[in-house]
Amino acid sequence: MKLRFLPATATNPSPAWEPTTPLSAATGGAGTRGPKDPHLTVAPQGAETNGATEGEVPEPPEPPEALVKWMTAELREGLPPQATSAEAVALRFAREVDRICRMSNRIQATGDVGKWQQSLAHHRLNKCLHYFNLGSRRGRVDLHSTLSAIAYRYIAPRQAQLGFEGRTTLLEDFLQGFYIEVLKAFRRENAVPPDYTPRTRLELAEYMTFSEQYAKRRITIPGAVNQQIIVLRAQTFARRQPAETCVDMDMAMEAPKGDDGDAHGRSAALQQVREQMVTEAVDPADQVLRDRVIQELMTYLEGQEQQDCIDYFVLRLQDLPASEIDEILGLTARQRDYLQQRFKYHVEKFAQVHNWELVHQWLGIDLERNLGLSSQQWEDFLTTLSPLQQNLLQLKRDRLSSGNSTLDPGDLSELLGCTPKRVQRTWGQILSQAWKYRNQLNKT
Repeated sequence: MKLRFLPATATNPSPAWEPTTPLSAATGGAGTRGPKDPHLTVAPQGAETNGATEGEVPEPPEPPEALVKWMTAELREGLPPQATSAEAVALRFAREVDRICRMSNRIQATGDVGKWQQSLAHHRLNKCLHYFNLGSRRGRVDLHSTLSAIAYRYIAPRQAQLGFEGRTTLLEDFLQGFYIEVLKAFRRENAVPPDYTPRTRLELAEYMTFSEQYAKRRITIPGAVNQQIIVLRAQTFARRQPAETCVDMDMAMEAPKGDDGDAHGRSAALQQVREQMVTEAVDPADQVLRDRVIQELMTYLEGQEQQDCIDYFVLRLQDLPASEIDEILGLTARQRDYLQQRFKYHVEKFAQVHNWELVHQWLGIDLERNLGLSSQQWEDFLTTLSPLQQNLLQLKRDRLSSGNSTLDPGDLSELLGCTPKRVQRTWGQILSQAWKYRNQLNKT
């Protein structure tokens, strides 16, 4: 469920401070009632909206000290004791609130700037604490969803017949650029260095709060109704999209025939389609081997009664980050490290002993390819093996060259004069040494 924090209204009790900024006379026929959402409809003077401002903007006065202290106390009350940078964040919020109240004729005309300051301050602080409590990942998802919902209908040209997936792709491209614009605006409107980047969890929550407020600011365009910044940016982004082109997929897959076909085959659209088809092409045999390896590993883990390793493996196959895996499985950092070590142990045992033929075939490092080594590397590798290991390896290669890659462990034990268990252990040592040898070569 999405939380919505509403600003305080005029019926709220008196603020904890008295406004120190003198009230200016209302102009332009402003009414006595403030806007429903002044923090959304009032763009601060000097804020860049579509290019640089004209002339020099005077340095704004500092916000009332009482307002800063009150906002700092309110912010600290909602934060854990170990949270840092609360004073700096509260000061930036206070500057924004004070600037809006000074520049809004409607707020000045009400004669009660203090209540408007309290309303805007409450809204900013509640929104910041909302993002802080969500955390980095869930906070970004929430912000991304909010902005996507606003820009969704404006992101594509009107004549384009795009479905949900097409619009979502355009939204991702648009919002990446929009977040960069927001960061530049944040640096410009706050007393921070030009290379400022949010570092702490609280600073990131402040930036996400600013991003949402900046996106919802309204700009009045001459001859048109006022509109939110993110909508205007999305409409501009949509107008810059190239026109749709119809492509014959059969012709894209076939070689051009004749003069007309040759001219059509050289078109940029067809070339892009062909490049994409080649890039996304997957070898079916490789995919089948990969699926077999996954299935065999699952079966092996089930046989070893390693259900937690199976759960971890399934989440890893989905490319989830470690923090999200911890949250899903309910693991602490120490428990996750232990699980990773246990999973690694079973994977190595599976790949080097239990089903080494399948794994090495999938990786292209089977015995037919000298375990992934070149001829010279293979000769050097053989010198690192013990006599027993060399004899075992030679027996397996001889059997492979004769067309039979399998050899009964009992037969091998008789030929080598040792127990079947020792044969299996020795072969695992050979594969392990080959893996380490390849890794050393890759590092050099």
